[in-house]
Amino acid sequence: MKDNKLNVAAIRQFANNALGKVNRFGFLLFVVFIAVLYGFVLMQTNNLSSKEPTSLDVQNQINAAQLPHINQTVVNQLQSLQDNSVNVQTLFNDARNNPFQE
Repeated sequence: MKDNKLNVAAIRQFANNALGKVNRFGFLLFVVFIAVLYGFVLMQTNNLSSKEPTSLDVQNQINAAQLPHINQTVVNQLQSLQDNSVNVQTLFNDARNNPFQE
């Protein structure tokens, strides 16, 4: 029966042999590692850019948005000012008919 004790010298020798073999292909392993890393980043970018929001996310954003509210007295005052001024009334009518004319 063999002795099952750990032999530190044998482990060191095995590690040196393994490192010697790996060292020959160090540059190639580095290039493969960079290629795999680059591919992973591209796949994650593609997945995140094409991800659509769920209907629950959309509903939460709609509920969180505050709709603008204009006080009715302000609206009435602006309409009365528009009705009283001929220049403003003409300006509004012209802008409604042709918004690109200056």
